[in-house]
Amino acid sequence: MKEGKMIDSTFAIIERHLMVRMPGEVDHHNATEIRIRTDEFIMGDEVDHVIFDFENTVFMDSSGIGVLMGRYKKLSLFGGRVMAIHVNERLKKIMKMAGILEFIEILD
Repeated sequence: MKEGKMIDSTFAIIERHLMVRMPGEVDHHNATEIRIRTDEFIMGDEVDHVIFDFENTVFMDSSGIGVLMGRYKKLSLFGGRVMAIHVNERLKKIMKMAGILEFIEILD
């Protein structure tokens, strides 16, 4: 792992990439907190890109899709990217049906 700054168990910054460890269930309640905190890092000019880590995620509703799309819209204004890692087949299917795979890069 490259040198970085661990913020807490959910957020870390590594070479201007914000790593966001998504919870087991991404629903309205925790999606709101993730959105707010991620935006603080983006607007604080601490990061250029965001990588969402779905390793522990088994469920995501439309609010999770909203988090991804909203961060894409913010970052794309500044040339930044939104990526996802550890995305299981079920989540890939949800993302594909929502049409966000055109904007969100899944890294294997």
